[in-house]
Amino acid sequence: MENKRALQKPGSSRQKKAAIISDMSGFGRCAITVSLPVISKLKVQCCPVPTAILSNHTAYPSFYFDDYTERMNDYIGEWKKLGLTFDGIGTGFLGSRRQIEIVREFIQDFCREDTIVLVDPIMGDNGKAYATYTEDMCREMKRLVACADIVTPNVTEACILTDRSYHEGPWREQELRAMAEDIGERGPWKVVITGVPIGSYIGNFCYDKGKRRDGEAYALRKIKRVGETRCGTGDIFASIILADAVNGVPLDKSVQKAAGFIKECIRESIKMDVPLTDGVCFEEVLDRLKA
Repeated sequence: MENKRALQKPGSSRQKKAAIISDMSGFGRCAITVSLPVISKLKVQCCPVPTAILSNHTAYPSFYFDDYTERMNDYIGEWKKLGLTFDGIGTGFLGSRRQIEIVREFIQDFCREDTIVLVDPIMGDNGKAYATYTEDMCREMKRLVACADIVTPNVTEACILTDRSYHEGPWREQELRAMAEDIGERGPWKVVITGVPIGSYIGNFCYDKGKRRDGEAYALRKIKRVGETRCGTGDIFASIILADAVNGVPLDKSVQKAAGFIKECIRESIKMDVPLTDGVCFEEVLDRLKA
């Protein structure tokens, strides 16, 4: 049966709403701190569900951390009482198996037929899973990915999700296609493997299995690399993809928009000498982001 939630929906006069389930870092420009303004700029109401509260993200030498797991169900329960529904649901970093379970329950409770679910499976980078990610959590994340319409793993996470060995590259398009198809077989209709190193370029490999009959299911979009990797860019990317999907923007166009916007953010951050840990000063160019 065709997955109706995977189809692009035209805009309407009613303002769209997206729930974002992630941590809240007061300083450092990542997670909810960037998702809220970016999604709002794209004319979608952003409704955060915090998984943890941090004074600043964990790349700094020290930080305050308040795990919100035990309060998430009470928080979400109030939304159930209000009978809320969402046009989009997006997930960011999840710190435990229990949080992943809570998110799956959230999707089951709040999804309508046309709700678009984006899972950003933040599990690792540079060929390794994060220290917090156990094999049990990786298995649970695979179950969560099966609930999604759109998944945005980096190359490391795509390898974890498909039980493949990571290598330094270069990555052949055939390899990326095979991983994207495998992830799609788990349930998602759209897969974007992000941050693929291609010489002096960065690539994003797009797979839309709904377009296989048209012969347009695959696209590798490249953009010139600028500066170094910065915190929070993946959160900005996923936020643009989700808001655009809710607004009916085709995936390929959305990916190019997100990559171009992040490049502008990095350029501005270099110009302003912003430290890498402080993320990107997207505030300086947010007016250029169009719905």
